[in-house]
Amino acid sequence: MSEQGDRSNPLPPPVYESYPPNWLPLSHKHADIGYPGFFPPRPGQDEDVLSEYNVKNGYQLPSAISAETYSSQSSISENLRSSATLSKLEELMNEVFSRRAKQIPPIPASTFRIPPRITQNDAKRQAWFDDLANPDVPLHKLGKNVPHGAKGADLLDLLHFKDVSIPRAVWFLRVFGANETAGLRNKPSYNPTQYSTEWTNVVTVHLRKQLQDIALPSAPRAGVNIKQTFKGVLADSEARGKWVSRFSYCLRLLRAFYSEGLINRRAFFVWIVNQMHSCNLAQAGFLTRLADEYFDGMSGSRPLTHSFAEASLNKLSEIHTTTAREYLYDTEALLKILLQRICIALPDVFVSPRLWMTYSELLTDVIVHHSTDPNEEDNAQLVSQVLWRNFADIKKRNETMLFRNLPSLVSVRLGSAVSDVELLNSISSETDVVNLPFFPVSVENWSGIPEKLDSLLTWSVTPVQFGDHRPYVAVTLIRDWRARAGDRANRRDITPPDEFLQDQLFDWLDSSSVAAEPDNIRAVAMLYGKLVKHELFSPAKYIQRLIARGEPGLSFTQEKGSRHRNFLRWIPLHDSPLALINQRKVTLYGFQPETPEDLNERNIRKEIRTVLPELFGGECPTTFPSAASLQDNCKLLLQASRYEQTRIFKTWLMKVFRKVISSKSSDATHFSLLRPYCVVTELMALTKCFVSMLELTIYILGQCSSVDLLSVIIDTFRRYAVIWASMNSIGEIVCALNESRRQWEIKSRPLLALLVEFDHGRYLSESAREEILADIHAYTLALQPSTTHMDLVPDVLPEILMLADNPNTDAPSILANGFWIKYRTSANWAWKVWDNTVASLRQIPFMTADVVGRRVQALRYGTFLWNVDQHLPSGLDEQVLRWFLGPGKNEVAVLTAEVWDIFSVVLLYLVVHGALKTTTVLSGLVYPAWILAASVFEDQQVQSLETYFRAANGLCQRLLLEEDCTTEVMPPTNLLDVQGLRTRRQDVYEEPHFPFLVGIIPTLVGFENNSSLPEGLRSDGRDIRQRLCVETLFRQGVFRNLDIVRSAFERPLEDGRDDTCKITMAALRLVLGEPTDDLELSAWPDSASLLSPWKISATAIQLQFVLRQMGRKGALEPYGNTVADLDKLTSMIFHNTLSSEEANFVAQMTKGVGSQIAGKFINNGLKHVAEIIRDMSFSEGSCVALLSRAGELLRVLIYVAEPLREDATDLPSIQCAIQDNFFQALTSRFKDLSEMLHMENTSPSGRADLMQATMLLARFLQFDLAFQGIWTEKTKAMSTDLSATIFSLLQLFATGNSTDLIAYPLLFDTFYFLLDEIPTDSKLGVFDPFKAYPDMSPSALSPELPAEYLDQFRTILSDLPVVHSVENLNNAHRDSAGNLIIDGPVLNRPWEWTEYLGEPPLSDEARATELLNKGKATVKNLGSLSLQTFGGRMTSEMLSKDSLTKKDPSFFEDELSANSIFQRDWQESRLRFNKDENDGGLKSRSDDGSSSGHRSGRRQTSRGSPASTSSHSRSSMRQSPGNMTHTRISGSVAAEPIDVDNYNVPASSSKRKNANDSDDSDVVIVEGPILVSKANKKAKIKQPAKKPTKKQ
Repeated sequence: MSEQGDRSNPLPPPVYESYPPNWLPLSHKHADIGYPGFFPPRPGQDEDVLSEYNVKNGYQLPSAISAETYSSQSSISENLRSSATLSKLEELMNEVFSRRAKQIPPIPASTFRIPPRITQNDAKRQAWFDDLANPDVPLHKLGKNVPHGAKGADLLDLLHFKDVSIPRAVWFLRVFGANETAGLRNKPSYNPTQYSTEWTNVVTVHLRKQLQDIALPSAPRAGVNIKQTFKGVLADSEARGKWVSRFSYCLRLLRAFYSEGLINRRAFFVWIVNQMHSCNLAQAGFLTRLADEYFDGMSGSRPLTHSFAEASLNKLSEIHTTTAREYLYDTEALLKILLQRICIALPDVFVSPRLWMTYSELLTDVIVHHSTDPNEEDNAQLVSQVLWRNFADIKKRNETMLFRNLPSLVSVRLGSAVSDVELLNSISSETDVVNLPFFPVSVENWSGIPEKLDSLLTWSVTPVQFGDHRPYVAVTLIRDWRARAGDRANRRDITPPDEFLQDQLFDWLDSSSVAAEPDNIRAVAMLYGKLVKHELFSPAKYIQRLIARGEPGLSFTQEKGSRHRNFLRWIPLHDSPLALINQRKVTLYGFQPETPEDLNERNIRKEIRTVLPELFGGECPTTFPSAASLQDNCKLLLQASRYEQTRIFKTWLMKVFRKVISSKSSDATHFSLLRPYCVVTELMALTKCFVSMLELTIYILGQCSSVDLLSVIIDTFRRYAVIWASMNSIGEIVCALNESRRQWEIKSRPLLALLVEFDHGRYLSESAREEILADIHAYTLALQPSTTHMDLVPDVLPEILMLADNPNTDAPSILANGFWIKYRTSANWAWKVWDNTVASLRQIPFMTADVVGRRVQALRYGTFLWNVDQHLPSGLDEQVLRWFLGPGKNEVAVLTAEVWDIFSVVLLYLVVHGALKTTTVLSGLVYPAWILAASVFEDQQVQSLETYFRAANGLCQRLLLEEDCTTEVMPPTNLLDVQGLRTRRQDVYEEPHFPFLVGIIPTLVGFENNSSLPEGLRSDGRDIRQRLCVETLFRQGVFRNLDIVRSAFERPLEDGRDDTCKITMAALRLVLGEPTDDLELSAWPDSASLLSPWKISATAIQLQFVLRQMGRKGALEPYGNTVADLDKLTSMIFHNTLSSEEANFVAQMTKGVGSQIAGKFINNGLKHVAEIIRDMSFSEGSCVALLSRAGELLRVLIYVAEPLREDATDLPSIQCAIQDNFFQALTSRFKDLSEMLHMENTSPSGRADLMQATMLLARFLQFDLAFQGIWTEKTKAMSTDLSATIFSLLQLFATGNSTDLIAYPLLFDTFYFLLDEIPTDSKLGVFDPFKAYPDMSPSALSPELPAEYLDQFRTILSDLPVVHSVENLNNAHRDSAGNLIIDGPVLNRPWEWTEYLGEPPLSDEARATELLNKGKATVKNLGSLSLQTFGGRMTSEMLSKDSLTKKDPSFFEDELSANSIFQRDWQESRLRFNKDENDGGLKSRSDDGSSSGHRSGRRQTSRGSPASTSSHSRSSMRQSPGNMTHTRISGSVAAEPIDVDNYNVPASSSKRKNANDSDDSDVVIVEGPILVSKANKKAKIKQPAKKPTKKQ
């Protein structure tokens, strides 16, 4: 019943709904427009309406628009004009890209696996390596695993033995290293490059062992008779071949390791540097080429290149000294090229004072004198210019840090005064005083004139300077300056300098302490008398000013006198009006009818009438007075004031003399003029009235008519030549002499010689000079005619011996005339005459017993030789000197006392009359005798030479020291002879003879202290030396050139004996005019009271020699008095006891004293400087004084050390305690400066002071680093902190507002200096050049650094350029906001990034074709370097076929750019994608027939990237085998073909499929049914395994 009930009430059947097959895709991904070709019926559709029209005509859709007339242009134009159009399009495209990005699947995880190691037996392992060496065996076959076995050098040797190619060997070693580090990668402290360092050590040790096989034979040892045999590895051809093959293979491996980053570059370069330091020359050849190959890698690192450059220079110097240099030509050339490359790439490498001191000459040869090919183009010239420019900069910077080429150490005041005094003291008879550069050339500014005038006036009157010419020099210089300044004033109509000059001269008189000295009044009066004479100083204004200011004590009636009273009394008034004379008289004496001066003048005139009766109507005496008697008879004249002396000579005696000469001009004999002239000139010389003497002499020259008077006049000109030059009167004298030459018919040799000497090409005209030269030539030809036939002079001339007994007064001249007539054409007739004369003199003692008679005969021979001299063009002097230095040397040594008495008379006579020079007798007789006396020690020699020594002493005394004539028959016998002797004496104290005189003083000291000599002889020598050293002319010559004294005493004081040095130092002090007592260093500043511009140079020489003596004899014993004295001296110097001028003097004083003494000064100086630096406070304004004081001391220390810097071995060492304290003070102050400079609230002035302090401390550090010293542990630790502080200051001075173009380079050079000097702890001969350098990354530097400074900073950092594969790469990530955050740099992982071998590779074209045909478009992440590392993602596109088959790798095109937009839209809207690769299959439609919302998916393919090769796909759902998904119905994978027999396939689908096979199709259906044959259909139907899958 129930069944029937059910049948009676049946349920209505469900409405049939038609569904498309599962394989049919949607017509559009997003729009609901159905399926292509699938239009199932639906109730109520228009097609079911059976209207008449539809029945008759069929159903037709109506036209929605008018196809013929419709246009959407208006709507499109309206939308385009809308302001929201662009934003809407932007939103549309953003949404498109957003949806595409969400649908792209991620890159799959990397499936790369490093081949593991397995343990194999020897046979299999050898077979594996054989396969590795076989290039025909592909690596993917060997890449499954690698054998475990040999390591390190053994492994390298195995690869070489198997001859494995370099790429395959590198692959194996990389896999080997990856397995070695596999267990460490997961540790937190894992460093990917650590194994590279270990592998670098393996490779370098292997290379070093091979290089060690290249040994050189050891040098034979002296005194060891051992036969050595040596056989090197390169000597044998077979061994050489094996070694070269092994070494070459290692080098090829090394290239691959280096390029791929398998070795640590820093460790590798450090190894090269160490090897260059320790290798021999043979090994250097290989290492040099190795360094050349990898030079670019270390050229940007100063730590490496500096050490390498030092090692290269060491090898170059070694090559230059080796005997095998010719075999090392290539190595030498390559080393030079490397050094030149360093100079171009990084010139700061050579900014190293220690390197410069050691190798400066070699560097100059390598860099400056390098050879270039002249045929090369401009590049070679450009390289040379760069090298020259860089080398000049290197030299300048090094020498600056070594304090070389410093300016002269002088203060503004003392230095200028010292230089002025040296200039004034250098004046000689040849000096053009007018053009002397004393006053400034420019006369526009008078600011420095008062100081110049003060120095000049003081020099001209001070008793510590010498020479009667000084007042005349001062007057001449002042006249010239006044004339130049006056001319300028006239041209510019400004105030002339007269009033200024008057005020300055008055102020000096009024305030000068030197002028106020009573002993200097005569010199002051002489000076101001000349100023009055030339109208440079107005006595009228002087008196008026004194009266106007109410000067007390001017009159002698007042008890207390003024200093100006003596000035008024002594200063002469030349040609002054009578009113001024009366005003002076009233001022001094009041209203008196007769003054004491008038009375004194009358008495002086009486004295003069007594000594010169012939001028006042009396008889002319027949003899000349002696100099002593003349002084005794004229005491009043000599004691009178300068005012009275000038009046006597100028207004009275000169007029009388002129009147007498004019009245006796016709009948005056030569003696009537000669005697009064000699007496008057002597009186003028005694009273220093040289202006009157010059006027008288020139006047007498015009009236002269005898040869004797002319000779005396010429002697006067010569004797006071310096004074005439100082007066600027040489031109006047030359004109007078030239006029006299024209008047004389007989040519005078002395006159012509004096004209040439005085003229100096300044005064005479060219025609006059030619006339003089013509006269000299004619005179020479007349005395010695030129002929081819030379007269022969016999060796023995008996006529000369017979002259001794010939009493005829004309006999000497007759004999001389006869010899000249007979032998005048002979060149040596005078020499033989002299030789015969000496031989004749030796016979006189046997002929005459009377001493007076022998001397009379000697005078006869003197007259004879004087006549011979008159017959010689150049005189007898040259012949005599040649005889003295030749055969006469032995002859004079054996002369007896009697002969010496006769010989001395002859020599003195010839000197007095000008036939011989005083220098000839000294050089030929006296000096050799003293040298011999100082070195003779045997009694027999002393006895034989005693007579010679005494005669030499006697000759020296008479030639240089005697000032009066003798009563004996021994020249000089009268005043005329004395004046002649004084004239000849001038040459001894002038160049070029004065250095010989000073140089003989130490010899004379040795002579007088030779205990082998008799005491009387030694006493004579001592007396000569002491009297000679106090002579005015001698002192004048000494101060003219003090360097002569220094050089003369330098060698004698090298004697280490204390007694000798003490005596020599006493002699030196006497020469310099100092007291002869021993100099106590402890009381030095007190004893050096003459520390003034006038004596400072002489005092410096004295103290310098004292200090040198201490240094040479090693007097620095502990607890010694010398050490205490020296410590006290240096303490006074460096503790503000001395002024800055005196401190500068110390620097000059210590020049050349030796390393020990200078080291004592430097150590004590640094000790005191350390105290100053320690006490510095850098608050504003508080450090200025201390900085100034420290700067002064630094200058002193610099100049003390300057002479020692030429040789680095001479530099003294700094004591450990001083070094520690100094470094501690510097480190502390540098830290304080760094902190304050980093503060932003520092004022500009305060910052400027801090910058100055920084630079001063840097200079102190440079000074200290140049010295030798022990680097204690404390100093080493402080040096590290100091270098860090300086590095911080460098960064500050290079950026922002603190940039300083002076401090920055100075501080950087100091930083280089410090880094190079910090000692490195060497272990087994290996050192790390980076140890002292900053350890920081370049990224930590300030981004504000200028590019040039940034490059300079990078050169001192320890980071080397990274491998190119990770260069400029950084890690990055995105934060929560989507911002890109840059992380640290990418670390190189050379051992993990191993090559992926994969399956046997196909060609690119074949693989591209296969991918296109199969439709694969997936990305395989199979490499050791995962694609996630680069943030890779698929782009749902693959490279086009053309792009894959192009040979040009830069051609990179995908289908997105290859297809049109319509093709893209049609294609993408009909493709099906999986959204989630983890889903088991596609979700089916819902039971109600609706499509699944997840049916459509987005393609996920990688964008075109070279990092993902063969991983790009076209728009396709064909998956790789690892990414296959099953369909819900068939259970087949998406990549498999679908059996269409199980489904009802519409015809339209088949048509579309056929259309898709054509080339013109725009749509590719990749997941549609694939048509198969019937056999395949049946086979697939029978597969029962797929049925359960369909049910799922």
